[in-house]
Amino acid sequence: MNADQLYHIGFGKSDLGANPPIAALLCGDPERARVIAQETDGVRYIKPLSENRGLNSYLCERPDGKRFCSMTTGMGGASLSIVANEAFQVGIRRMIRVGTCGSIQDHICSGSVAIASAAVCYQGAADDIAPPQFPAVCDPFLTVRLAHCAAELGVEHHVCICASTDTFYEGQERVSGANPTLLKRHRGLIEELRSLNVGFFEMETATLAKMGAVYGFEAGSVCAVIADRSESEMPKLELKAQAVDDAVQVALRSLA
Repeated sequence: MNADQLYHIGFGKSDLGANPPIAALLCGDPERARVIAQETDGVRYIKPLSENRGLNSYLCERPDGKRFCSMTTGMGGASLSIVANEAFQVGIRRMIRVGTCGSIQDHICSGSVAIASAAVCYQGAADDIAPPQFPAVCDPFLTVRLAHCAAELGVEHHVCICASTDTFYEGQERVSGANPTLLKRHRGLIEELRSLNVGFFEMETATLAKMGAVYGFEAGSVCAVIADRSESEMPKLELKAQAVDDAVQVALRSLA
């Protein structure tokens, strides 16, 4: 254990070596963070940084020698806020969420990639970072870079505003879970957001975007679209693997 080790992420600046990374790919799923580090073409796996509390982190390198961290945030803005705070403390200045999402627009289909330019914020964690009125906007230059990378790779992609929620079921107007009763503020939410040209639901971007603006780091978000909420509440799992791989490749290319 190093003296500068941070409590939640389980590593410190001294673990990053003489050529420390300034970028991190953030995944809710620890298995996705591991696959990026250990099983992705074009990525050289250097070493594990920590497997503390399920927040697995790995030190990696691109072919051009640029190092980055593949890190787990856990699900939701509250967990992400802890990881992003501590990642900033160890020197990370570019954080890209690589996740999954559910489309609420007919033209954004499962199997494609959605890049968030900003987020409608339904997240209490984000409001602890800055007031509700504070815009949850991703770094514009990083957003454009992600879109350019998707185009260069030939990946079907959409750049749009997302909606970030604290809950997966009630907050995203799902009634298929244990609670079939929605509060009034959730009823009709999808149709309202659709009419406002919001593209998709997810659970972390708004918090990350506010943190980036307040802390002073580049925040970006690229998500694999795995559900078409205009058709069903259920994800299309047969399309997930390729869409996630596309999102990962877009994020990795943007680090060049």
